[in-house]
Formats: sequence, C-alpha cells, structure tokens
Amino acid sequence: MINLNFFPSRRLATYTVWLYVSRSLAVLLSLSMVLMMHNLLSESGKILAIPGNGEAELWRYVGYRFPQLIAFAFPFSFLLGALITFTTLNQNSEVVAMKAAGLSAHQLLAPLVAASIGLAAFSFFFNEYVVVDGSRQLAAWDDNDYKPVPPDSGILSNVWVTAGDDLVRAKIVTGRGAGVRLRDVTIYERQDITIRRIVEASQARPFEGGWILENVRTYDSQMNMILRRPALRALEGVEPPRFTLAKVDPDSQNFRTLRRNIDEMERAGVTTATARTGLWHKISQPLSTMLMPLLAAMAAFGLARSGKVLVRAVIGMALGFAYFVIDNFAVALGNVGAYPPVLAAWAPFLLFLLIGETVLIRSEE
Repeated sequence: MINLNFFPSRRLATYTVWLYVSRSLAVLLSLSMVLMMHNLLSESGKILAIPGNGEAELWRYVGYRFPQLIAFAFPFSFLLGALITFTTLNQNSEVVAMKAAGLSAHQLLAPLVAASIGLAAFSFFFNEYVVVDGSRQLAAWDDNDYKPVPPDSGILSNVWVTAGDDLVRAKIVTGRGAGVRLRDVTIYERQDITIRRIVEASQARPFEGGWILENVRTYDSQMNMILRRPALRALEGVEPPRFTLAKVDPDSQNFRTLRRNIDEMERAGVTTATARTGLWHKISQPLSTMLMPLLAAMAAFGLARSGKVLVRAVIGMALGFAYFVIDNFAVALGNVGAYPPVLAAWAPFLLFLLIGETVLIRSEE
C-alpha cells in the first residue's frame, strides 16, 4: 500500500527546511554581492564620466542592478543550497537515520519541495514588483549613457521602427497613446539602398497624423550640407503605438502590462512570439526553484562510506545546470518562433521534473 503521508515528522521537516533555506540564502547573498561588486567595478567609470554624476548615482545603479542579480542567482543558489544540505546530511549519516525511522526518499524531499513552492511564489512577486521596474529604469539609463532620463513609469529605450523605406530610432520613448514623447530621434531617409538624408531631433511629439520634431539638425548627403531649424513636421502616418509596441521587453514589464501589450500587438498585427514566450516564462522560471531539491537529491542517497558522495553531488549539479542551459535554449527558440511559446517556457520544466523523479525512483525507491 502506498504511503501518501509526505510529512510524517514535523520536527524533521522543520530541521531539513531550515538547513536548506539558510544555506541557500547564504549562497544567494554571497553570490549576488560578488556579482554586484564585479558589475559596479565595470560600470562605475562610465557612470562617473558623465558631468554631475557622483556617489549618489553609483548607489542608484546598485539599487537598480542588485535586484536583477538576486533574481538571476535565485534558482542557482537554491540548487547549490540543496546540494550542500544533502551532502551534509549524507556525510553525517542523518539520511540513514531518517530512512531507518521509516521515511522514504519522497518523504525526505517533500518538505524541501513545499518550501521551494513558497520561495517560487516569493520570487514571482519579487520579479513583478521590484525587478521589472529596476530593469526598465536601468536599461533606459544605460542606453542614455548614464545621463538623466525622465522619471516616467512607461519609459522605453533604444526603439527602432520603419516608416516606408526609412529607419527611425528613438533613444527614449515615454507615455502612451497621444501622450507619447520621443527623445533623441534619428531618421535615416533611404533611397534604394543608400541613405539620402539623416534627420536628428532632440524631441518629437505626435501631431495630426504625423510628428513635430524640435531642434532639428539635417544632413543632406547629396548637397553635403548640414541644415538646422527649430521645428519640422515628419513621419506622416506613423502612429504613436508603433513606438510603444516596437520594443516589448518581457524582463522590463510585469505580467499584467505584458498581457495588455500582447493584446495591442495582436490588434496591430505585430508578431508576439517573444512577448508570449516571456509571459509564460515569468511563471515557469520562478517554479524552477521547486525542481532544485529533486535534481540535487542524488547527493542525499547512497552510503557515505562508499566514497561516492562527491560524485553524486557533481551529478546533481550537472542535472541542475543542464536544466538552465536547456531552458535558455528553449526560450531562445520560442523567441524566434521555432517553438510554440507555451512549449518553450514549460517543456524544460516538465522534462527535468520527469528526469529528477525517474532518477530518484531508480536510485532509491
């Protein structure tokens, strides 16, 4: 008869969860701080090179970047934390004692998986309410060469659109609908395969089916002249949503905003493969935390005196890192439309769930 009681001992469950969570959080904090120091050292020169930037801007960079690094290192840290926990329990023969008390492999793992589900929920909400805002602000600040950018919640950076044969680049895009504003606009007017004129403007705003460019500088390649004028009407027929939907970055938008943008993209006839893959991955990525104890469980079983604890730990680590590699590969295929978005986001999770469960059953049960 199958024993469906996965939590027979509250004390043992609390003990193993405490070991798992405390070691994982220690790894997470250490890894994030090392990555933060490396990033700060590489970017501080660029930040301080801008006149007016100082220590406050360095802390601002840390405030934007550190949550990103925590989100990046989160599943890695809990994989390493699970490996450390299982290796320690195995070497101290605690796993043997638990099994002698009648606990199965699944009953040993169940508290850690339950804790991982709670951690996955925390990761999801942390990404939604902290990471996406910092990612959007940092991307705009970085694309603007760490110069001041408008404090707008709907900011986009480095947006490219086409207007007939012409190419249009807006360094900063803010607002929505009729309130869209462009900064540092460059229009490359092309004739056949050559650039005929380059029009640069400090700002642009929509006006009666077109756009009003301000502080315009025009280079004409045929006349080899530079002309300047205070304002210019251009980009007839280019609607404001073309700029707000041209660059939909799932990492810089929360779940609700991304769903709304996908609906707008479908109405506008814009491809949604990247956005839909990112939407589903916002759920599957945090849930990957619950896979980590299962993939690391190889280190828990087998006799410590056999001398194969390290080998088992390496196999568990290899399974965990293989998951991250295949997950990134599947997302990349989903972004280009080679995989359906749902399959790209969820196939690696389901595949390694089955692999981990199979390895656990074959090695222990």
